[in-house]
Amino acid sequence: MSQSSPTASKDEPLRSVHTNNFPQILTQLGISLVISTYQAGKLIVLRADDNVINTHFRIFPKPMGLAADTGRLAIGTAHQVWELRNVPAVAHKLEPVGKHDACYLPRNSHITADIDIHDLAWGKQELWFVNTRFSCLCTLDFDHSFVPRWRPNFITALTPEDRCHLNGLSMVNAEPKYVTALGETDSIRGWREHKAHGGVLMDIETNQVLVRGLSMPHSPRWYNDRLWVLESGNGSLATADLASGKIETVTQLPGFTRGLDFWGNLAFVGLSQVRETAIFSGIPLTQRLEERICGVWVINIETGQTVAFLKFEDAVQEIFAVEVLPGIRFPEIIDWDEKLIASSYVLPDEALADVPEAQKQLTKPISTPQQQLISDSSEFSTNPLPKKSGKRRKGKRGFDISS
Repeated sequence: MSQSSPTASKDEPLRSVHTNNFPQILTQLGISLVISTYQAGKLIVLRADDNVINTHFRIFPKPMGLAADTGRLAIGTAHQVWELRNVPAVAHKLEPVGKHDACYLPRNSHITADIDIHDLAWGKQELWFVNTRFSCLCTLDFDHSFVPRWRPNFITALTPEDRCHLNGLSMVNAEPKYVTALGETDSIRGWREHKAHGGVLMDIETNQVLVRGLSMPHSPRWYNDRLWVLESGNGSLATADLASGKIETVTQLPGFTRGLDFWGNLAFVGLSQVRETAIFSGIPLTQRLEERICGVWVINIETGQTVAFLKFEDAVQEIFAVEVLPGIRFPEIIDWDEKLIASSYVLPDEALADVPEAQKQLTKPISTPQQQLISDSSEFSTNPLPKKSGKRRKGKRGFDISS
């Protein structure tokens, strides 16, 4: 077990420990992880730094849903959606020089008001997100707080009453396909009465319930031709059999499972401690475990075995989202650095051609590498791996002017 190396504010103890092989896994896969914790008000980057995991914290107001890839990052927060873009030219100048391979800078911020944003996902042309307070799926435009696009057929009104606690969104071929909700209810917070076993998994296209009887389901994901879901109230990772309407548990973990992404034959699963409150009382997990853990668990999806884990201590108690940053080993995320933002520019190629060479630092177009594993360890698959679903955007070119 190793102690993580935190880079964060000095106001809170943000310690974590991890298995010795976690940094090796990230290094071999050529990835890093970004995690949201609304409870601590932080975005956390997990990145390998020699033989330890560097836990890098950035402050955002109640960050929850994340949508991330090589070139962009979207964050759902308390009252707005942030969109950041990767500008590698800036990364190359960060201290220590040559260590960072990505730098996500704020590009847009859209005010949504308090809608309790949960899962986010990039579609073919736009960003989709779960609007939990209004029980619907939404997109954004420039004129409105949000644009409702779909809601369950049992929800009879568009009202900020959190009637079914719609929370999870899965894309298939860059189109919204599956959602999870904590209840099939149509009254103000009606889902709470039967939260232990009232959760559902739904098909967006048909507006039909595919699986019932779930315990607080979250994070549905279509991966490797299977539909995965976290049955959070059981602390489990599972797959859904759409023909039978049942789920098959892959593994049970020592925390409230929420936040899921994949790379190769590995699943990265977020775990939360969950407090003994009215919301979480009476669920199978709290009856099974008196003490629960907050962290990120790495699971071999072919065997269900735990490969590695990182456990947070002290300040971080709950996680919402876990996202893989493909092909990025040591990223920086800027929440608000006025000097850096003021001296960083991203321009179209035709405009960049007119910038004097002495002032610009050209970047290469950002592309997503084919997923591959370079380890000979038996813990990892050596078979060809499926690409992560979702459309990748073409890269941007930018430059940095240092004062």
